[in-house]
Amino acid sequence: MSGVRLVHVLSENWTLTPPRDLRALVRMAQEAEDAGFDAVMLSEHVVLGPVADADGPMANPRDYALPGNQDPVMPWPSSLVLLSAIAAATTTLRLAASAIIAPLRHPLLLAKDLATLDLLAEGRLVVQPTVSWHEPEYTALGVPFATRGALLDEHLAAWHAAWGPSPASFHGEHYRFADVWVEPKPFRPDGVRLWLGSSTLHDRLLRRLVRYGHGWNPLGRPTDEDVARLRGALAEAGRDPDGLELVGGTRGRFPDADSVADLDEALATIPPQVERGFTSICVKPSQFLDDASAHAAWCREVVAKVAGLTR
Repeated sequence: MSGVRLVHVLSENWTLTPPRDLRALVRMAQEAEDAGFDAVMLSEHVVLGPVADADGPMANPRDYALPGNQDPVMPWPSSLVLLSAIAAATTTLRLAASAIIAPLRHPLLLAKDLATLDLLAEGRLVVQPTVSWHEPEYTALGVPFATRGALLDEHLAAWHAAWGPSPASFHGEHYRFADVWVEPKPFRPDGVRLWLGSSTLHDRLLRRLVRYGHGWNPLGRPTDEDVARLRGALAEAGRDPDGLELVGGTRGRFPDADSVADLDEALATIPPQVERGFTSICVKPSQFLDDASAHAAWCREVVAKVAGLTR
């Protein structure tokens, strides 16, 4: 096992950095790049409603923000704006805009923003579009929640058209445009790199992955049957299953509500994931660290330990 790419989860680190100090996140990205991390990942919400923590807030504030466990006051800075700052401050780090809630925007507006950031970053942008889970967010922005899946499908098709040869046209049920120039184009002729994911490998997600996906970033641990089903669908469509990036991750186990998790215990889950074909692994620093001044050394420690585990 070799070549594991580490993804530094930069969102939700508010036990580690002050929520209004966004430059601290840029510095953390630089430290991750210097240590040998492959990518940083940011997620998003535009707004949260009062039921965002309907299932109860996370027991330990260092844990991942998941559907139903988020305090409505949790800060979610614009991931695309923040990634633009990180793009300007780094040179090799991939920029993963995870959980971009595509249906909350018009596809042409989002296609323009993504293409511009990808060109600025010289092809380092990775986007994971999603429909998300929080209905009040859709209501606040005047977007029908019930049609979010169909809206995302049309986004993907519209981006494909917009990033292709100009003039571009697209005629869908929800969005349509004709003979427009969306310039500048992304860094690569075939567009921005796209990850897709969900808590289950449902049929609609499988179709999206086969048609548009460059990577699969599932929420939670997919089954061996899911992996085999995806590989089979790719092969049937004439795509190389080994060409799709599989994104796994670590999650800390907290001894109580106030303590960090054990890093070695979490990293020990990486080799089995690599054995299954997952070569990009997400790690969230605030799960294992409370001292921001130790972050650079922590990044180097993680890189060295993962190299030892997967050599």
